[in-house]
Amino acid sequence: MPLFLNEDQTALQDTIRDFVGEQAPVSHMRGLRDAKDATGFSRDLWKSFAEMGFTGLLIGEDEGGLGLGHVEAGVVLEEIGRNLSPSPFLTTAVAAVEALKGTAHAARWFPGIIAGDTVAALAIDEAAKHRDSIGLTAERSGNGFKLTGKKQFVTHGHVADLLIVAARTAGSADDAEGVTLFAIPKDAANLTATPERLADASLAARLEFDGVEVDADAVIGDVDGGRSPLDRLLRAGRTGASAELLGVGGGAMDMTVGYLKQRKQFGTLIGSFQALQHRAAHLYSEMEVARAAVLKAQQLLDLDSPHADTAVSVAKAMTALATTLSVQEGVQMHGGIGMTDEYDIGFYMKRARVLAEMFGDANFHADKVARAAGY
Repeated sequence: MPLFLNEDQTALQDTIRDFVGEQAPVSHMRGLRDAKDATGFSRDLWKSFAEMGFTGLLIGEDEGGLGLGHVEAGVVLEEIGRNLSPSPFLTTAVAAVEALKGTAHAARWFPGIIAGDTVAALAIDEAAKHRDSIGLTAERSGNGFKLTGKKQFVTHGHVADLLIVAARTAGSADDAEGVTLFAIPKDAANLTATPERLADASLAARLEFDGVEVDADAVIGDVDGGRSPLDRLLRAGRTGASAELLGVGGGAMDMTVGYLKQRKQFGTLIGSFQALQHRAAHLYSEMEVARAAVLKAQQLLDLDSPHADTAVSVAKAMTALATTLSVQEGVQMHGGIGMTDEYDIGFYMKRARVLAEMFGDANFHADKVARAAGY
């Protein structure tokens, strides 16, 4: 498989680049932050995404979507990352859609996602770091279940119409089996969502389930068989986050290179300094290697390859490392002004930090790959 975009994918890239660049540049994010926006994103912009057809990108044509793949979703996410655009695209149109595919919930929720009326949140994590451990319990109660426990780092969890919740229906927290995935509407009783502003000014919620009762129809897939849809969700989410990280790193790199070509020191453009040229070349190389890793993971996901899981972890780890390098070099090459609020480069560093943690950081995925190889 060639590690470059085909003609149709390049046309999509041109379209989304113009759209996001005009409708949701960095100034859009800055405006939401300065206004202390309580939602965390623009619902009008989400509707505009729907009007362009992007919200149904991974949904089959027979269900009203575009029927495209993860490569195309990554094209959209990279531009979202490049512009630091606050959007529920990753959690809703990518991760949630993958979890709901082939289930009875697709018919209920897909029309709203396609129309830009529905936002989904992923209630997966329970500790400070992303782990495979799931301790929130779902006990049998009448014809359904009663959920008790806590989740955190739930992006858009305070405003989502749909919560996809991973719960324990059998075994202990660290067991691979005994997990069930639930689709829970936002108005469920005994559910409390407390939003908190993250380092990048986005909002994520802490959720508390104090005996939240749902009927059996809320189960996604099979009881005790939630690992399959959960794994689909995580693979899609991790690959999407990697693509968004590429955009963040690429945007920071472009901004830094542009600065090197304009800033003068002692009457000389600092971009002419050989030391900075070497660092910029090294950064470009690292970003291109990460880009290849992401595209490979996207292609394997679209092929439903058994090697996709490892490729996804490689992509997530490599983009976290490469983008961290990009934003750090960006701030340093800008000098002291790089740490001021007036310049946008600092926003890229903050967004990179949050995305690097989402769905597992570089260390988590390096360990995952090593364990899969038998170490």
